[in-house]
Amino acid sequence: MELYSSFKSHPKPDLSFTTSLSPFPFQSHLKFPKTPSNFFTVSSVAAAAADPKDLPQNSPQRLLKELAERKKVVSPKRKPPPKRFILKPPLDDAKLAERFLNSPQLSLKSFPLLSSCLPSTRLNNADKTWMDEYLLEAKQALGYPLEPSDNYGDDNPAKQFDTLLYMAFQHPHCERTNARHVRSAHSRLSFLGEFVLEMALCEFFLQRYPRESPGPMRERVYALIGKRYLPKWIKAASLQNLVFQFDDMDKLQRKDREPPVKSVFWALFGAIYLCFGMPEVYRVLFEVFGMDLEAEDCQPKLRRQLEDVDYVSVEFDTRKLGWQDVAAYKPPEDALFAQPRLFRACVPPGMHRFRGNIWDYDSRPQVMKTLGYPLPMVDRIPEITEARNIELGLGLQLAFMHPSMYKFEHPRFCFERLEYVGQKIQDLVMAERLLMKHLDAPGRWLQEKHRRILMNKFCGKYLRENYLHRFIIYSEEVQDSYEHNRRLRNPATTSVQQAIHGLSYAVYGKPDVRRLMFEVFDFEQIQPKTVTR
Repeated sequence: MELYSSFKSHPKPDLSFTTSLSPFPFQSHLKFPKTPSNFFTVSSVAAAAADPKDLPQNSPQRLLKELAERKKVVSPKRKPPPKRFILKPPLDDAKLAERFLNSPQLSLKSFPLLSSCLPSTRLNNADKTWMDEYLLEAKQALGYPLEPSDNYGDDNPAKQFDTLLYMAFQHPHCERTNARHVRSAHSRLSFLGEFVLEMALCEFFLQRYPRESPGPMRERVYALIGKRYLPKWIKAASLQNLVFQFDDMDKLQRKDREPPVKSVFWALFGAIYLCFGMPEVYRVLFEVFGMDLEAEDCQPKLRRQLEDVDYVSVEFDTRKLGWQDVAAYKPPEDALFAQPRLFRACVPPGMHRFRGNIWDYDSRPQVMKTLGYPLPMVDRIPEITEARNIELGLGLQLAFMHPSMYKFEHPRFCFERLEYVGQKIQDLVMAERLLMKHLDAPGRWLQEKHRRILMNKFCGKYLRENYLHRFIIYSEEVQDSYEHNRRLRNPATTSVQQAIHGLSYAVYGKPDVRRLMFEVFDFEQIQPKTVTR
């Protein structure tokens, strides 16, 4: 059936019908409402009137319709793909066992920490291409032999140095970070390197400045390894082209420059610590990067200093120790402590005046019993064992001595210096523990886990659960104000907890810090608790 309209000059809409005359709706590419057949004429008129060409040229409706048509052509609206979370089927036991057994992380039984920081899979051709092109430049800048580290024996941790050095430069903004094994290995190295640097500078400054409080020392550390100063050291060692291979580091903004440099710097010292130990960390810091402790911008802020009239140990009194003295120092065979020089730097000789006081007779035996002290030691001379136990008791009394008691007359007769070293060794021990315990975890996850376990409120809580907070030595004024105010009291228990770890490290070494953290105080809260009825 032909449709007639009064608008003869206008083109007819392309209408296709199922039949010549049908009461059913017709099929069309135009969107019409469903209408009876007797309204076809009206519909065609409306369609013709809706054509933008029929409207006046300056009509706003025509302009809007043309704009809408143009938008459809230029930027058609596409529906976003449906959000479907496709879960991969888990590996069966055989494949999972094969993956773990073939992983380099389980290849070194004699170096568990080093093994846990290796990549989770073997290096591929893209990794080896980077190593062939850039690794010699990195080793030359750092002062290492140019021959491959694979030439070392299996009993030498330096055999893995080439692999770890390659991983250290693959920061999250480089092209190789898309590979999962590269991204994870770099973040784990960076996670460890942060605490290695803090521990190295803490030990060094405590021995170099035997009369200084930890506040200025923290400012010195920040002036050396704060993230805004790290690009200067990277450039001093001519490593900026390895960090930014396609950009000029000096022209980058701070937000683009500092995060990659910080990540590479930390990971670099994580690799050096794992392969060569702490002495090599000092060499690279002060010889390769050229850090100057006497530079004007590395000095702490001027502040009112308390007069220190007490003696320091003879080895600190004559001269300032340099990094070579700290790096090359080895305790004698018959030394009282695992870290004798660090103990002398934290526990002043004048502590012997407190020997035999009320705390020494009343509280010290209970504290030592709770902590499991003294540890059984085999000494060639019995007098060495007796002297060590006496010094240990004096160190414990210092660890429980609040600054309100004697600090204003004797600035070093408080737990502050022991607390400083204890905080750093506690961070490092926990970082090593998490790396060995969670082989497949990325560094970001480990960092969050580390922070949650070692929060200050928890550290003090572990001490209070063992009822050791009763033995803290306060002045009378502070004792009265702290007695019924836990907001004031709890930070002091955290400081004592960290001071105990610092003393443990200086007297018995890192293994005893692990014993205290994971057996005595149970930092991970995994041991069964005694049920009291």
